[in-house]
Order: sequence, then structure tokens, then C-alpha cells
Amino acid sequence: MSTSSSPTEPHFRTCNLCEAMCGLRIETAGGRVTSIRGDEEDPFSKGHICPKAVALQDLHEDPDRLRQPVRRTATGWEPISWDEALDEVARRLHALQREHGKEALGVYVGNPTVHDHGALMFLPLLLRTLRTRNKFSASSVDQLPHQLAAYLMFGHQFLIPIPDIDHTRFMLILGANPLASNGSLMSAPGVRDRLKAIQKRGGKVVVVDPRKTETARVADEHVFIRPGTDALWLFSLLNVLLQEAGPKLGRLAEFAEGLATVQELARDFTPERAAPHTGVPADTTRRIARELAAAEAAVCYGRVGVSTHFFGAMCQWLINVINVVTGNLDREGGALFTRPAFDLVGGPRALGMSPGSYGRWRSRVRGLPEFAGELPVAALGEEILTEGPGRIRAMLTSAGNPVVSTPNGRQLDKAFASLDFMVCIDPYINETTRHAHIILPPSTQLERSHYDLAFHVLAVRNTAKYSPPLFEPGPDSRHDWEIFLELKHRLEVLRGEPRVKGGLTYRALKALGPDGLLDLGLRAGPYGLRLRPFRKGLNLASLRAQPHGVDLGPLKPSLPKRLATKDRRIHLTPDLLVADVQRLRQAFPEGAGATDEGTLLLIGRRHLRDNNSWLHNVPRLVSGKPRCTLMVHPEDALRLGLVEGGEAVITSRVGEVRAPVSVTDEVMPGVVSLPHGYGHGREGVRLRVAGEHAGVSINDLTDDRVLDAVSGNAAFNGVQVRVQPAQMIRIETEQQRNQSVTG
Repeated sequence: MSTSSSPTEPHFRTCNLCEAMCGLRIETAGGRVTSIRGDEEDPFSKGHICPKAVALQDLHEDPDRLRQPVRRTATGWEPISWDEALDEVARRLHALQREHGKEALGVYVGNPTVHDHGALMFLPLLLRTLRTRNKFSASSVDQLPHQLAAYLMFGHQFLIPIPDIDHTRFMLILGANPLASNGSLMSAPGVRDRLKAIQKRGGKVVVVDPRKTETARVADEHVFIRPGTDALWLFSLLNVLLQEAGPKLGRLAEFAEGLATVQELARDFTPERAAPHTGVPADTTRRIARELAAAEAAVCYGRVGVSTHFFGAMCQWLINVINVVTGNLDREGGALFTRPAFDLVGGPRALGMSPGSYGRWRSRVRGLPEFAGELPVAALGEEILTEGPGRIRAMLTSAGNPVVSTPNGRQLDKAFASLDFMVCIDPYINETTRHAHIILPPSTQLERSHYDLAFHVLAVRNTAKYSPPLFEPGPDSRHDWEIFLELKHRLEVLRGEPRVKGGLTYRALKALGPDGLLDLGLRAGPYGLRLRPFRKGLNLASLRAQPHGVDLGPLKPSLPKRLATKDRRIHLTPDLLVADVQRLRQAFPEGAGATDEGTLLLIGRRHLRDNNSWLHNVPRLVSGKPRCTLMVHPEDALRLGLVEGGEAVITSRVGEVRAPVSVTDEVMPGVVSLPHGYGHGREGVRLRVAGEHAGVSINDLTDDRVLDAVSGNAAFNGVQVRVQPAQMIRIETEQQRNQSVTG
């Protein structure tokens, strides 16, 4: 039947390509999508969508997407059956761990996992079965400092305070660009309108960032800051708040401890001491601090730009401390905690997330600490390449492309090529999966049900929404949760583990599936049916009956009850972070200032139509002017001989790339910027559209040896680089060649 003669059917679901959770109205006819637009009846997004939403159709129909498992051979990739693929993967992983030990297997998990409730629920079951400590994820190139600060201060890694953007009167934003991200760790569809609403009610938005971002352009004020100095600036802000306004904890004083230590730590971090390093004038810092302190309701919010540098954990700690000492934590218009229907924090332990852990073991080569059962991914390459007992010899990756998304991608490229065995759970042959021996492709976003387990914990309003599958998966398709469960079961059989117990668990989990577990979690949640008859409340059936979603109300104060610390108190001064202050003092000594030593500082950036690297294979998302350019300030361009559209050679300790130049005052002097997620020109990548817009990978420049010493998070921002015009390099190369010939 042709699409044109088929009746149109509307479907309502949530976009799961970024954190915003925008509601969609998708119309189909004849088994194909005919339109995607915002769902005006969605209580959270109210009709807003961004350009990425249309990519759901393109990803589903992408001819480059794998539809069945493939195995790499000497002559190329060959399709194989699911049973053959799963059996071979389980057999080879089992044999490798039996011969070389359980730590010989490494695991990497990418961020699309948190957009998929099936993966979030079933992947941990497989990880426990694999028994390796060599687990890595995208967390340690992103939000790990948030989680560590939350764990140390509030008792749970997902007790992350969320800006009450809809009620605040003063919003201070550091290293975040919500107009491009749609609100990261602050799910907020239509964030532009939300920021404008702050201004309309007489409030103010201030952005502190080394680039004049899209968000900075709509803010009331933008302040440039030197990359990597945010912790120093936050301490100087705290100094003014405590010295001039004084602490105003209000009711938080009853269950917060460590204020005296905070006051002592901040005493000598004056704005005048910080200014030579940060580039922020002392009087600007003092004025912002006074405005924040005087606001009726205010919130300080920092994101990836202040997480991915040398003092990422300290930044997130200080942001929380500032919100506490101004009385804006757990307060309307300040920073609040969510109350999600499926509660990963306060719900049953079996259905929730681990509170967290720190330093239970360390990486073999460099001794980097684990957090929540994972090691920093900056250590992954060396853990494969460094000989000795415990070396990683095989990898399992899921929903990730660490070759282009983690530091020193070229080293990781080399490391993956050396592995004895690699299996990737991914729908594409990309920069990472091209090294795999077997690729297991899961179903698409439109072929599986959806509920946002993670982002309801991080949203600016409490809502809940379930989306059934739009299309039935094909006969050769498997959901990722099914892949995890099948591998878990096969490994247990190979190990000879108790068959009765294992078989019963396998059959029960297979019957329940993620939707069955979701129903249990909703029933056990704060709005749930509680598994009792004749009681009103949320369960999966009631959510199904409301396809636009359910509004559960604004964020509300919840402390101290919501705290997960053993003593139900806020710990303002965790020992781990207090001890790190000495490192900050040494990095930025009093009386000294910034020195460039002939280098520039490299930062990343994100575009509204970018998210993960695989979105570059969507034609309508990569159309228009090339986005993979090196932003350079006019003063630096003039000094270095760089011109608009010309090619620059960018060099760091670990590598070198070439990119076209964009001369702009959007970046501050001394700073250059490349976008994240490009670098699709590697041999063997099967992403045709992305290959036509290959660009270069910023992570061929970022340094795996440079990270936050406390959390282990990668320090992407503030990488020292040298930049030269490509023409100059060519001239120097020719001169050297001529000298060699004449010599």
C-alpha cells in the first residue's frame, strides 16, 4: 500500500535524542513517518521541539544503519545470525577471562544509554555478570564532577540540585550553553523562552564563559573568563558573599555542617587575587556577588565547561556551596531536587541507582580512582597498551564512540586495533566499531518503548510520560536489553552456574522486560499505586492512558527528608575536596598572573543540531555552512597570520589537526574553539553523509594525561595548543626539503 493512499495515524512520544524530553506528535501512513512536530498538549514541552527531532525518522530509515549482526573478516564485513553472533561473543569473552583473568575485559558505555530505559535497567545485570573492574563510560568526559559532589555533599550521586529556572530572579550560568544543549543536567525544553521569562519578571541572567555563546547572546550580561580558572573565580565570588553579605543559610543551618571551614577556606580568595588569573575584573566579581546576594531568589548553575577541566569537582562543589550559603538551595527560585515518578534516588534499591562510591579500587597503570564502579576513561588507552598482568585484552562497547569522544583519540584508535577481541553493541560502523570483530546492532528509537528514567531526575518540572513503540522491530532486530540479557544468560551457562536459579531469573526478566520493571518502579514511586488494589496512583497502565504525559507539579523544597547522607545532613566541606584547595593555591599563586608561553587555550563547543557523532549522518542536520571550524579572536588571527576561511594547523602534546579558520570576537583573546564529535574521515567508517562532512576530531588534540585530579574527569577545556597557518607549515616544509637536498 502506498503512503499516499494510507490513512494517517497520530502517535505521541518523547524525543530521546537529547536531555530536553520534548513531546512529539508523529504522524505515520503505510508504515512510514509522514511528519514530526511538537506536541502542544505535552505538559512539559508544550509544543516546543528543536531541529534534532526530525532525525528520529532519518535514523530509522538510514541506509547505513546495520539491521543484523556482522562479523569482520579478512575480506570485509559478513552478516551472521543472532544466535551465531551471541554464541560466539559469549564463548570468546568467557575463554579470554578464563585464560587471562576477569580484568582482561574492558567495558565502555556511551551516553545514549541514559536515553533508553531498557538499556539502563538491563545493562547493569550484564556488567555484574562480566565481573570486571575495568568499566568506563562517557560520565568521566562529562558530568562526573556533578555526581561526585552530590555523593559527597548530599549522599547520592543523583541528588543533583536543579535550577528552578521558571521561578528564579537571578541566574548565574558558568560553562553552560542551554540554548544549544536544551538544558544539560537541567532538562528544560524551550529554554530560550524560560530565560526570557526571567527577564520579563524583572530578573537577570548572567553568563560567565570564555566564548560568547548562543545563551550569552540572550543574557543580560556576558563575562569572559580564562578557561580553567572557574574554581578560582567561584572562590572569589564566595569570598565576597561571605565577607560582605554574610552567610544566609536560613532553615538550611539546622542540617548543614562545615560553614566555619568554608568561611576560613574562602577568606584569602579575594577578587583582586583572582583577577590576574581569571581575566575577570575584581569590581565585576564584586558586583555580580552583590546582585546574587540581593536577589529575591537566585541560582548558580555550572555545566560541562566547568566540569571538564583541572578543577571540575571543585567547581561543582563550590556552586553547591554558593547556593547553600545564599539560602538558595532547596528554595523556590533557587536550586531544588526533583521528585520523579520512578525514583532512582529514594525508591527501592533494586530498581534505583547506586548512591555512589569512591576509590574502592584504582586503575592499574596510573592509579586513578573508581567512582560508582567506573574508572576514568582517560585511562582506557594506557590500560590496553601497557603490558603486564591485568592488561585489557578485549573490549565490549555499547552505544559509544570513544575514539572521537574521549581524550587522545588517536591513542585509543591504536589501542583498539591491538585487542584480541572486541564486540560493539551499536547500529553503525563508526570510528570505534570499525575495530570490532562482531557488531550487534540494536533496534532504533522508534522501534522500542520509551520512558526517561534519568532525565526526570534532572528536569525543571516533575512530569511523567510513557511512549509505546511506533513500529514493530523487524524479524532480524533485537532490543539492546535483549542483547544484554542473552549475553548474560549465555555467559552464566558457559560458567556452569546454577541452572535452575539462572534459568528462572532469565525467564522472569525476559517476561517482564523493561516495561514490566518500569511498572514496578512507578507503583513503588512517590505517586505510585503501591501494588495495592482500590487505590489511585501511577502505574504503567495509567501512563499509557495519558499519551501526552502527566504533569506532577513544580519542584518543591524537600530537605532534609530527601538527603541520603547517613546523618541526614548537608556536608559542606567533604575532606576530599577541602584537601584539593591546596592544589588550587599552587596552580594560581597569589601575586602571579596568566602566562601563555606562546600557546593558546583550546575549548570545545556544541551546536543545536549536534549531539552525538552519529547525528552527523543525518543530511538535514549537517546542511548549511560547515560547522567544524577553528574559532580564533581577531587579535590572535592578526598576530598569527590566520585569515577567514584559511587553513590552520593546531598542535598539542598528543596530536595535530587541520581546520578552516573562523575569525570572530565570539571567543576571548588567547582562546580558540573546535566543536565536539567530528573526525569522520578515518578509514573503514561507513557513515556516508558524515564522511562528506568529516571535519576533525578535537579529541585528537585533548590530552589523556590532563584531568581533574580528584574525580579523574577529562580536562577538555583549556588544552594548550599552538596554531599556525597551514601555508606557513608548507613553506617551512619546502625550505627544509630544499636544505636537505642542497646539503
